[in-house]
Amino acid sequence: MTDLENILPLWRELEAAGADYVLATIVAVDGPSYRKPGARMLLAGDGRRAGTVSGGCLEAEVARRAWWLTESGPTVERYSTVPDDGDMPYGSGCGGVVYILLERRATAVSLLTALEAAFRARVALAIATVLEGPQIGSRAFSGLSKEHTEELKGNPGHRRASELHELAKLAYTRKQSLDRNAHLDGVSTHVWVDFRPARPGLWIFGAGDDARPVLRLARGLGWFVAVCDGRAHLATSERFQEADQVHVLTSELPGPVPACLDLRPTDAAIVMTHSFEQDSRVLAMLLRDTASPSLGYLGVLGPQRRTRDMLAEAARLNHHQRPEEQADQWLAELHAPTGLDLGAETPATIALSILAEIQRVMTGGTALSLREVRAAKAQVIQR
Repeated sequence: MTDLENILPLWRELEAAGADYVLATIVAVDGPSYRKPGARMLLAGDGRRAGTVSGGCLEAEVARRAWWLTESGPTVERYSTVPDDGDMPYGSGCGGVVYILLERRATAVSLLTALEAAFRARVALAIATVLEGPQIGSRAFSGLSKEHTEELKGNPGHRRASELHELAKLAYTRKQSLDRNAHLDGVSTHVWVDFRPARPGLWIFGAGDDARPVLRLARGLGWFVAVCDGRAHLATSERFQEADQVHVLTSELPGPVPACLDLRPTDAAIVMTHSFEQDSRVLAMLLRDTASPSLGYLGVLGPQRRTRDMLAEAARLNHHQRPEEQADQWLAELHAPTGLDLGAETPATIALSILAEIQRVMTGGTALSLREVRAAKAQVIQR
């Protein structure tokens, strides 16, 4: 599960009880760090906490001091894990410095409300946050269907709120976080804009036993996961209790994607019913209105020759004049066979290889070992 999935239930409980809390957010790192900017931890007054801001070396120290540090309002604190740092390092850690924004409910509630809304709606969100001065903790958001802009404390000032919102929109448009010295009301102020991509979605077309480890791994990563199959006795919520949605596909396929299947360009889909007829019809549905997949990732389980035959059948079902040519075009765009070469043989390891490839494609990773990546970077520096 993601930090947010752990944080939200505790937050909702504290809100229902009217209890105060402290939200800790990494806003910058200097050097190596296990967690990156945007990682969060929620602290309750009774000692409970959810989320993490390190690999385990900082949480206790952050919790120990958070309440008295925030008595007068939000603050950004420096935590070092560098062994020879002038400050007392908190454990061996990664050897870097982490800057954490600590804030109480008064400013954190709008952030957590927006984060929950974006998480539930599976949309991207950009959050502009003032990190210094009398307006520290003030925010503007971009990405939700109805923009949320928190009024600045003291003198709300429409122009300042608007400037913050413009920074949030810029990060949302660029799809990247920003760290800026912005001029708000003529005063230079440090603003950090956290861009959070939409929650990944995975559509598993196939409700066989081998779909279960795929579901478990994807939900463990915090993804939205739906299971779809034409066999009603297999596609049940009892068999797939961890799934966000379970759908029984109708015999009307192929046809337009049903309205109940909210597939998005940022989503991934795997076709794995093990039925040639049903896989062909699912592919015909997914590829019906486009010359190439409109999903972020579309994979097909099984040998590539079988997939090509299914794509040709899908093209015929969609009334393409040259089904074989269309099949070759689609095959070049798909991930077939789906997954990375991890030496997978069991359902669990096959699921791992599939999820690993989806993660690589969606994030633009290399799938190389970190040792290889580091060695390649070192060679570039030496040149």
